[in-house]
Order: sequence, then structure tokens, then C-alpha cells
Amino acid sequence: MKIAAEQIDVNCPEPEIYNRLLSLDGKHILELGCGSAEITRNIATSGVDRKITALEVDEIAHEKNLQITDLPNVTFGLSGAQDIPLEDESVDVVFMFKSLHHVPLELMEPSMHEIRRVLKPGGLLYISEPIFAGEFNEILRLFHDEQKVREAAFNTIKKAVDEGLFSLAEETFFNSPMKFEDFVEFENNTIKATHSNHSLDEELYKLVKQRFEQHIGDDGAHFLMPIRVDLLQKDK
Repeated sequence: MKIAAEQIDVNCPEPEIYNRLLSLDGKHILELGCGSAEITRNIATSGVDRKITALEVDEIAHEKNLQITDLPNVTFGLSGAQDIPLEDESVDVVFMFKSLHHVPLELMEPSMHEIRRVLKPGGLLYISEPIFAGEFNEILRLFHDEQKVREAAFNTIKKAVDEGLFSLAEETFFNSPMKFEDFVEFENNTIKATHSNHSLDEELYKLVKQRFEQHIGDDGAHFLMPIRVDLLQKDK
């Protein structure tokens, strides 16, 4: 296992990755850290007979998700990965999209054990984590440096494999396209994200804006975020 790749040749939206790696029809799927439920919606509506439990710890995001009325196969809940309100061996697939590094450091390892508890024998755990590299990361780290927590997330995954909690089915790398119409959208979605508390003074704010606007073209600002996906399996 490696935390990053020297060269990544695959550029694609994340659904292309998890749809290649996983068969989701007829499955009970658990998403940990569902955020605004955009990926939840994609998974829920792009197949058949999919039952989804989508959990989030951010109360603001969760309250918004509860207003969603057109996803009858999705159950939203307010809970973290360390305390999953599901029965033992009741889930086929667990997703963590860029969320493990948001788990408090002391809860990362207990979360892996809790995920194993709810997975059926042979069940799969899909974890995608942003790599600490790339032009978007260079802007983000000006006010929110995630290097330590991303390293901790990788080390937690590796330890779970090394100790036999899961086996590594596949590790893959890809670049995920990102687009912002303007700085206002970046500010609302990133600086003012409700799951974090970012406080930028005037000087830092101007620097972040300046660095971001260097990437704006005729149709907004485009980035490629390098992502590592670890697909783990609970032994049968």
C-alpha cells in the first residue's frame, strides 16, 4: 500500500471508479459522511433494489438531508463512523468518500472496527481519500492544512490491513475533476463549509482569493484532485 502515486493517468468523476470496482444492485449500502448527499443521490438512482443508509455528523447538513423527499430507498441518520446504528453483519458495502480524515484521530481506529462489525462476511469497504498534492490542495492548505490527518487516515487503513481486520482487494489512484464558477462558489463550498470552522483574517483571505483567481478561465476554475481509493474486504 502507498499513500500516493508518482503519476496518475486516469482523470474521471468518482462514480466511474466505484461502478467499476463494485456491484451495488440488490445491496444494503452504508455511506459514512454523506455531506450534502450528492453522491448518495447518484448511488440511489443509478441502479435497482439498492437500500442506502446515509450517515452524517454535521447537524446542519443532516437537517438539510432530512428535507429530501424523492429518495425513498435512502435513510438518513445523524451519527459518526465510530457508532453506527445498525445491526451486526447487516451491510454489503460501506462507502467513505473523502471522510475518514475528518474523523477525530482517536476515533479512526475504533471506526474501522465498527465498520467491520456491521459488514457482512465478504462485505466491501470503499474508502477514497484526497492525496496531499495538486493545485487545489495548494490553495486549501493556505487556511486548512490536512497533511497530518490525511497521513493518519492512510496509516489507519494500512494498520487495519496489516492486522488482518480487512484484506486489501484493490488500491487505485485517479484524478477527480473539480469546477467552480467563481470565487464566491469556492468560498461558500470550501471556506464556509459547515463541517469545518475556518477563520481567515483579511490578509490571508486576499491571498487565498488571489491564488484561486489565477485558475479562473472563461468557464470558471478547473482543478484535478488526486484521489487514492482503498477497497477493503471483510474475510468470509
